[in-house]
Amino acid sequence: MPLTGAQSLVACLRQQGVDHCFLVPGESYLAVLDALTDAPEVAVTVCRQEGGAAMMADAYGKLTGRPGICMVTRGPGATNASAGLHVARQDATPMILFVGQVARHMREREAFQEVDYRRMFGQVAKWVAEVDSADRVPEMVSRAFHVAMSGRPGPVVLALPEDMLVEASSRVSPSLPLARPAIAGPTDHDLRRLQNLLANATAPMIVVGGGAWSDAARQELQAVAERWAVPVAASFRCQDFFDNTHPNYAGDVGIGINPKLAARIRSADVLVLLGTRFSEMESSGYSLIDIPKPAETLVHVYPDPEEIGRVYMPDLGIAAPAAETVAALARCDAPRQIPQARLAHVAACNADYRAWSSLPEGRGALAMAEVMGHVKKTLRADAIVTNGAGNYTVWVHRFLTYRRHRTQLAPISGSMGYGLPAAVAAARMYPDREVVCFAGDGCFLMHGQELATAAKYKVNLTVIVVNNGMYGTIRMHQERSYPGRVSATDLTNPDFAMLARAYGCHGETVTRTDQFVAAWDRALACAGPSLIELQVDPDLITPTQTIADLRRVSQRD
Repeated sequence: MPLTGAQSLVACLRQQGVDHCFLVPGESYLAVLDALTDAPEVAVTVCRQEGGAAMMADAYGKLTGRPGICMVTRGPGATNASAGLHVARQDATPMILFVGQVARHMREREAFQEVDYRRMFGQVAKWVAEVDSADRVPEMVSRAFHVAMSGRPGPVVLALPEDMLVEASSRVSPSLPLARPAIAGPTDHDLRRLQNLLANATAPMIVVGGGAWSDAARQELQAVAERWAVPVAASFRCQDFFDNTHPNYAGDVGIGINPKLAARIRSADVLVLLGTRFSEMESSGYSLIDIPKPAETLVHVYPDPEEIGRVYMPDLGIAAPAAETVAALARCDAPRQIPQARLAHVAACNADYRAWSSLPEGRGALAMAEVMGHVKKTLRADAIVTNGAGNYTVWVHRFLTYRRHRTQLAPISGSMGYGLPAAVAAARMYPDREVVCFAGDGCFLMHGQELATAAKYKVNLTVIVVNNGMYGTIRMHQERSYPGRVSATDLTNPDFAMLARAYGCHGETVTRTDQFVAAWDRALACAGPSLIELQVDPDLITPTQTIADLRRVSQRD
């Protein structure tokens, strides 16, 4: 018996090894929801808002390297999902967003919730298309998986007309072998030039980041760094791309970069950008290296050739995935003897990182330094730490240690509200691993309703809400630019612990440092989701600065 378009779609997803789907149901794709009941191997996570569902799909793509699958209804469902789509685009995460669409005979009439998704998502997604026939479902799904994973990974959007989904296909069953992207590699000429540059450098530096990475690639890069005596820094929110306890680790290149690391990047004679675009956050507002021609000898390794030379003119551009380039370099002969000065350079970079990541003296009735010290000491090596955006992330990025890939889930795009949906996805996928979400009070309430999703599936995760009663990052910039003129940054918050309990989760409030350890132990021991609200002093805006400090300096200037 021929399959309908919806049945064909679900059959194709099964053949692509899809084991999770994150969605908010809608009448525009009821036929797909019905077909999923016959695919028990595809776990369905029903979310409370489409932005959260799309961020969960992004987290899945980060964790697996395969496209995360999100399904939403038309119009407002799609617009809500755009936040997660943007994360996947900027973070180079493979993802496919399936959107219910009006029936084909209603198109171009501005029917109920009708949107032209090609125009709407054209800049955010790698490819946007509409499946106009049930017979073309396998073709379009195949292309979606290949596009999402090939070159620079990213999101794909497929619109599904409601009538197409119930239309009978001429196929009894689709045949769609597992999609595998075509992967380019560096040429022999590229490798010889790269070897020569690294062999003759006195103060080289590798900055690793981007998408399409793996734990095997992490280990190979560590071996390369050892053999070639090169320090390695991680780009913004890619700290788990390299073991932070490795002697060649130089720290992270992102917001609030270690000034000594920034100076070493500026003074590097060979700078290798490995898989990262070295965009605004990594480059400190495009100020770390000159544009278009850096003073450093620049090697840019990136899977999309159109990115190479887009901002920075490299001395050597390698259009290949970072992991493939590292694997090829690992097979090359390294110098037999490394100059002592080069070894000293690596050791100095690592010493700078260790000094920078040492926790400061605790401040306030509830000292974040003490909180982070205990979390760092007790977290398992394979624990997954998630966060969104805000000043609280300084503590997470600067003072936690990441040893394996993937143990950090955070949006390179800087999207608030990402941490909780990412934690739910991680806990759904890896129920035996510790999952900890850090969120600010403003960040948490962007997608705080996904705590209901966590409660529904009884996932094991712990949320730490750092509550300072304001949009802290914006207040910090406000005090720098308009000292003392507070506008639109104060927040009135609920009792977060009580809110968690209302959802059926474990919830506690911590107001003093000496309360945290016991609350942390209870949260980790709890079966299911738990939340700890930390009520911190709003004046303590960063690990070393206060609002009052910023205001005084700005008023003096």
